[in-house]
Amino acid sequence: MTSGSGGEHGAHGRPPTRRESWETFKKSPYFPAVVLVLIVSAAAGLFAGSYTYAMADPTPHRIPAAVVEGPRTSHAAAFVKGMEEALDASLELHRYPDGAQAREALNEQRVFVILRSAGEGVVMQVAGASGASVAQLLGETGVKVARALDIRITVTDVKPLGKGDPRGLALFYISLAAVIIGFLGAIQLSVHARALLPLERILFTVAYALLGGFAIAAVVDWGLGALDLPFVQSWMILAFTMFTSGMVFTMFNTLMGRWAMIPTWGVMVLLGNPSSGGAVSWPLLPSVLGHIGRWLPPGASVNAQHTAVYYQGHQYVFPYLVLAAWALVSCTVFWVWRHRHPGGRDRMPGHAAAASRAEPDPTAP
Repeated sequence: MTSGSGGEHGAHGRPPTRRESWETFKKSPYFPAVVLVLIVSAAAGLFAGSYTYAMADPTPHRIPAAVVEGPRTSHAAAFVKGMEEALDASLELHRYPDGAQAREALNEQRVFVILRSAGEGVVMQVAGASGASVAQLLGETGVKVARALDIRITVTDVKPLGKGDPRGLALFYISLAAVIIGFLGAIQLSVHARALLPLERILFTVAYALLGGFAIAAVVDWGLGALDLPFVQSWMILAFTMFTSGMVFTMFNTLMGRWAMIPTWGVMVLLGNPSSGGAVSWPLLPSVLGHIGRWLPPGASVNAQHTAVYYQGHQYVFPYLVLAAWALVSCTVFWVWRHRHPGGRDRMPGHAAAASRAEPDPTAP
């Protein structure tokens, strides 16, 4: 035995080359473990960086403002000029002949503030529901400018947030929950229900999206009373978000296998959530994020939910189209390349398939 073993070792006695060592390492469990260590470390830094970049120091970039045409008083013109200077020329002025048209623009979320003269002073009407951070910035800046010009100012919130959500963050959090639980559900299906066929996988994604969306809406509205939701509509938006998020992971799982979490996390969390406009309104986000956020599922979910809750009768189809487009593309990619997906009963381990075939017939005597 010793001689044979020594002879065998002698045949392969030379030290392994670097290429052979590398190939051995790649086939070992240490390779994916090392890769995961590096990925998780990078993700931690990117996660903190993306949220800090978007939210730590919100700066106005372009704030649409309605100016009601009226008596062209010098103090009103000076106030508008002072606001532009204080906000570093970030006001985008839209002039309207009367207050009714300006208010309609505010309800359609085409402007964030209405400015008009009133006697010897000015009136500023903000919409907290359009973004608490923007309303606060405008109100504080308006007071400072009026004080510097020694004119009166009246600031009113004509579209306030709900009493249970004074900072306007609840909609962001429920959308965030739908996004994250949506793809976590798909991950768990891929781990614990790997043998699902493609259509079954889609149907179970629909099932947990519907139940999960209902649970989120029920807890926040009925349980906590933080929001007065249009329940069915908010439920469907949350369910649509969860389904879309789940199918995005399933698509990447089909294309990239076990590394699918990387692009999913990048699109939905690192990029999608900070740019959604939920925590910081889009006029205060870095300009690039403010534009691309509306084209990603988290931003579409926040926009749809926000309009459903606070702007009934002034809703847009765009956020629903964004969610639908992501869901459709994800389902299509998964279905067309379903043979590449690591799940399915035809890909069950041999011992599991054999055990399944060997199960006794319960009707046998």
